[in-house]
Amino acid sequence: MTSSRDPYSELGVARDASAEDIKRSFRKLAMEYHPDRNKSDDAEDRFKAVSAAYEVLSDPEKRARFDRFGQVDGNNGQGFAGFESMGGFGDIFDAFFRGTAARRSGPQRGADLETRLTIDFEESIFGADKEISFHRTENCQDCRGTGQRDAAPLESCSACDGSGEIRRVQQSLFGQYVNVAACPTCEGDGSVVTDACVACRGQGQQRARVSQHIKVPAGVEDGSQIRFAGEGDSGARGGSSGNLYIELRVEEHELFTRVDRDLVYELPLNIAQAALGTTVQIPTIDGDEINLELSPGTQHGAIHTVKDRGVPHLRGSGRGNMLVRTHVVTPNKLSDEQKELLTELADSLGTPEVPTDGSLFDRIRGAFS
Repeated sequence: MTSSRDPYSELGVARDASAEDIKRSFRKLAMEYHPDRNKSDDAEDRFKAVSAAYEVLSDPEKRARFDRFGQVDGNNGQGFAGFESMGGFGDIFDAFFRGTAARRSGPQRGADLETRLTIDFEESIFGADKEISFHRTENCQDCRGTGQRDAAPLESCSACDGSGEIRRVQQSLFGQYVNVAACPTCEGDGSVVTDACVACRGQGQQRARVSQHIKVPAGVEDGSQIRFAGEGDSGARGGSSGNLYIELRVEEHELFTRVDRDLVYELPLNIAQAALGTTVQIPTIDGDEINLELSPGTQHGAIHTVKDRGVPHLRGSGRGNMLVRTHVVTPNKLSDEQKELLTELADSLGTPEVPTDGSLFDRIRGAFS
């Protein structure tokens, strides 16, 4: 290995790389070029090079020595060569990857569950008590989640001596390394069921349909999500249960639409009501009616605010408002008498001037907002 090859370039990291970056790069390259995995002609040389580079950069003293002198030993500037004598590369690989096999023993948290609940518009405004049904995994009551008949103690796995791991020593060109894998007999648990529970067939858990009472808070919106801690799947081997997430779907209302905390009500008016002004009764989401006075000359798209008749604040006190938006309706069917009256009115009013202050365009935009 020549002096033109330094450990940083071998691992593809910058000189200010962190220890974690160096470890991550070595893991990737070692797995890629290990001779037992890669059968290409240069795999052996590449694995040897990245192992030597990692041995230098993973040791703070060796790394500092190389950064200062360009070498870590006294072999006359031969880069970081000479590290084959400091331990087999198989030993480096073994030390780095040992113990990475995943085990299933120990408590495991249950899975989270998701479901949907459709509520009507009024229930989203004022809240509601609802009942939902869903499926989840629960620990078997007969064996208390062990899988063993009558909850008897499990027996230690004879294949792995209760460790949950199978270790195989393998030889490579650069020494020996230990391959660690989860025991296939006990699937990493370290114990086995010898007398299976009849109810759950030795699984320790069962699927069950459950009903849950929930309280929908006032003011929720379509798409809101409610979390119920511990109501998901039961955990395995004493692990905690997952959570239940309920996504709310709110049905549309025939009279009101919602904009944030306000409710919008569309009020139709004929041209006479708009021109002369009037008092109208309008419904509210509370179920009653209120009188709303409209002044003469009410324009199409005008908005009138009724305080505190909107949506309750989800977190906090108070309510939004009800916004009454007027729609002046032009009749499309007229009697002869109505036509005559409107003709006289049109002649007396004349043609209105086009406003120049932009208010017309503001009203047009408002009508379509």
